[in-house]
Amino acid sequence: MSAAIELRAVTKSFGNTEIIRGVDLAIPQGERHAIIGPNGAGKSTLFNLISGRYPLSRGDILLNGVSVSGLKPFEINRKGLSRSFQITNIFQRMSVFENVRCAVLWSLGYKYSFWHRLGGLKDANLQAEAVMESIGLKARRDTPAGVLSYAEQRALEIGITIAGGANVILLDEPTAGMSRTETADAVELIRKVTQGKTLIMVEHDMGVIFDIADKISVLVYGEVIASDIPANIRGNKAVQEAYLGTESH
Repeated sequence: MSAAIELRAVTKSFGNTEIIRGVDLAIPQGERHAIIGPNGAGKSTLFNLISGRYPLSRGDILLNGVSVSGLKPFEINRKGLSRSFQITNIFQRMSVFENVRCAVLWSLGYKYSFWHRLGGLKDANLQAEAVMESIGLKARRDTPAGVLSYAEQRALEIGITIAGGANVILLDEPTAGMSRTETADAVELIRKVTQGKTLIMVEHDMGVIFDIADKISVLVYGEVIASDIPANIRGNKAVQEAYLGTESH
C-alpha cells in the first residue's frame, strides 16, 4: 500500500536548537495513525512541518508520493491535506452552516469567484448540509458558532476540517478539555468521519489513542523511538519508561 504521508529525514531547528531530529515515517493510505510523546517532544512542531506552517530545515515530506516541502499551507491543503488545531478555530459570529460552507467552496472549484451568489450554489449548500449531518449539528444549522457548547465547537471544527474533501486529515488534540461522555462521542465522530481517509492525530488521552489508532508512533526529544500497532506499543519497555508509565500496565 502506498504512503499517504512520508517523512524522509525530516529535521527542524530553531536557531541552534534541533527540535525534530531526522524523523523517517511512512503512513499508508487509509491508516489511522497517532503520534504521542511527552510535553516538549516536538509533536506540534511535527504537525506544523507536515501542514506547511513551518519550513523544513532538512529532509523532505511527500503527500501521496509528491513532495510538498516548501509549499504554503493553503497549497498543501489544495493537494488533499487538512488539519485542525489545539485551540478551536472557527468563525464565532457565523452560523454553523456558514462555517462549513466556507470550507466547502474551494474544493468545488469556486475559488475566488465572488460574483456567485452563495445562496444559489446548490452543490456547495448540499455538501455543507451533508457535513453537518455527519457531525451531528444539522439541528444547530443556523446557530452562531460562538454560542455552541465546547464539545459542539470541536465537532464543528472537525466538520470544517473534513468539509473540503481532503483525504489526509490531521487532528491536533481533538478531545482536549472534554468530559468523559463528550470524549466518547468525539471518538465515535472521528471514527465515522475519517472512514476511508488517512488520519494523523496528536492526542494526550491514551484511552482515545488506543481506541482509534491502527498504529502509534512515539516521539521523544524530536526522534521516533517506536512505531507499531497499539498492543506492541503498550508493551514496549522503552515507551513505558519515556512516556506511558503506569498507564502501560
